Amino acid sequence: MMRHFINLALPACLVFCPVLVNAADHPELAVAVDHAFAPLMEEYDVPGMAIAITIDGQHHFFNYGVSSLESGDPVTEHTIFELGSVSKTFTAALGGYALARGELTLDETASRYIPELKGSPIDKATLAHLATYTAGGLPLQFPDGIATDEEALSYLAGWQPDAAPGEVRRYSNPSIGFFGHLAARALDDEFSKLLEEKILAGLDLDHTFVRVPESHIASYAWGYDANNQPIRVNPGPFDDEAYGVKSSAEDMIAFVDANIHPEVLDPDLQPAIEATHVGYFKVGPMTQGLGWEQMPYPLTAEELLAGNSRTMAMEPNPAAALAADEGASGATLFGKTGSTNGFGAYVAFVPEEAIGVVMLANKNVFMPARINAVHTVLEALTAMD
Repeated sequence: MMRHFINLALPACLVFCPVLVNAADHPELAVAVDHAFAPLMEEYDVPGMAIAITIDGQHHFFNYGVSSLESGDPVTEHTIFELGSVSKTFTAALGGYALARGELTLDETASRYIPELKGSPIDKATLAHLATYTAGGLPLQFPDGIATDEEALSYLAGWQPDAAPGEVRRYSNPSIGFFGHLAARALDDEFSKLLEEKILAGLDLDHTFVRVPESHIASYAWGYDANNQPIRVNPGPFDDEAYGVKSSAEDMIAFVDANIHPEVLDPDLQPAIEATHVGYFKVGPMTQGLGWEQMPYPLTAEELLAGNSRTMAMEPNPAAALAADEGASGATLFGKTGSTNGFGAYVAFVPEEAIGVVMLANKNVFMPARINAVHTVLEALTAMD
């Protein structure tokens, strides 16, 4: 198994200016990461994987395998992977940016931006409901045959809910995709342009894109399906908003640090990131915020798996609205999984411990396996304190 890692430290005053330091500072970390991820790669025949870790602002990168079976190019911390639904955390940040600028509020409904929806069932749901999958039972995906944003809007205009807004959480690409679409309308521009200019550029994430430009296409990994055939994400309605971001391990761990320490960000970005940390609904063991899913920390692997179970992802679950002052009382793990047909990702961090883990793979790894692996590393990081 090909594996190499480097260690980067961040000056206390700046989040996005890493400098090289001694890679031997935490030799036990390499053992923990290998123990967690090397067996996973072998069991699921993963061509390549990039692991990034932050500990008190110090970055460590562990790169395994290849970005392309055809070329044999090794994975590096600059390799670009599809994030799948981890993209939703960036959509949430753009929504937070619009909130901070006063261009939208979460208690308004879609008809403020699309008057044709006035009086329709979807217009009974607020933007907070759309962003937290609690609009009333929007499906996981748009039905077959709906291929464009225009067709998606027509579907939403005629959609009939299964429950009242706020009663159930049903994980849904159309739900948060529509939220991102409305946030872009509030800011009066195209979603992908706004995301790249206001969020990605503002955070200095120069290997993160909605559409990978030709200048970086050589760094864009190929994903692989179950038969090890190369594949990349297909276009679809609200795809940019729901699952369309591609990024590197270096950029994603910088994004994690921005979430751990939003107070050091530009005044336009600090409230945007902080808005994604507010919890709105309690759903079983998990609290649903904007993009990020929250659980008390520390927690067992079984508890983390319960919060990311197939039941949570694929079925409606009762949701209980949280009061504005009903935040977490202790340490909180923020996390988000993501998949496309050829890629799998998981990002988790604990601000109170100043630790975080990014896992990017060019195969859709079995969800419990990646969650167990990240939990193993989080436990190791906590033990190092």
